[in-house]
Formats: sequence, structure tokens, C-alpha cells
Amino acid sequence: MKNIIGLLSGIIFAIGLVVSGMIDPNKVTGFLDLFGDWDYALAFVMGGAVIFNLVTFKLIKKKESPLFSSEFHWPTKVDVDKKLVLGAIIFGTGWGIAGICPGPGIVNVITLEPKMLVFVGSMSVGMLIFKFLEIIKR
Repeated sequence: MKNIIGLLSGIIFAIGLVVSGMIDPNKVTGFLDLFGDWDYALAFVMGGAVIFNLVTFKLIKKKESPLFSSEFHWPTKVDVDKKLVLGAIIFGTGWGIAGICPGPGIVNVITLEPKMLVFVGSMSVGMLIFKFLEIIKR
């Protein structure tokens, strides 16, 4: 059941990305172009997401456990360290250059556009390299 809920959540997320225009790299780079022809539409998408999460998280935190699991798995790490800051910088730089981030990139794979295939392929290779380096570090 957890996998079905995960799949349905992913489908709903993908539909939301398509409806909001977040899968269009031009829309995203237009939003990031603060000093040029700024496109403010994605601010409403993010604002809606923040408001929805503020409301639902308050309701969820009151529950003893999730519907399809015995316990919640809340994040425990709260400190800001060098890896977090460096990762955020790399992520933001990639987002700004490509105009796309991982979620919309994966949704865009269905278009078979070479730029999206290269993006998701590169992201996958980067994740494999990270996994490999984590195994070596242990």
C-alpha cells in the first residue's frame, strides 16, 4: 500500500508541475531573471505550496501515526553544515543554468527532448557517483 500511495503522490505532483508550468525551463528562467523580464507566476505556485503545507503539516503533526505506516519518519538533522550549503549552491546553479530541477526534469523525460534526457541522465550519473563515494567513505 505504501508503494501505491507513493506512486499516486508522484502522479499528483507531476500533474501539479505540468499545470503550474514548472516543467517549462523558459518559465523557470523567467522567474529567476529578477532584473530582466521577470515572470512572477511561479511565486504564486510556491506561495500556494507553502500555504498548503503550513495547514496540512499542523494537522498531520497532531496524528499519532501516518495512515499506512506505524510511525512518522521526520527529519532529525537541523544543523546547517558545509555539505548542505555547498549542495544548495550546486543545485541552485544547475537550476539557474538549465532552468529545470529534478522533479520537472523527470516529468519532462516523457517528451524525449534530448536536453531533458541529458539532464536526467547526468543527474542519475551524479547520484551514482555520490552513492559510490559514500560506500567508499564507510
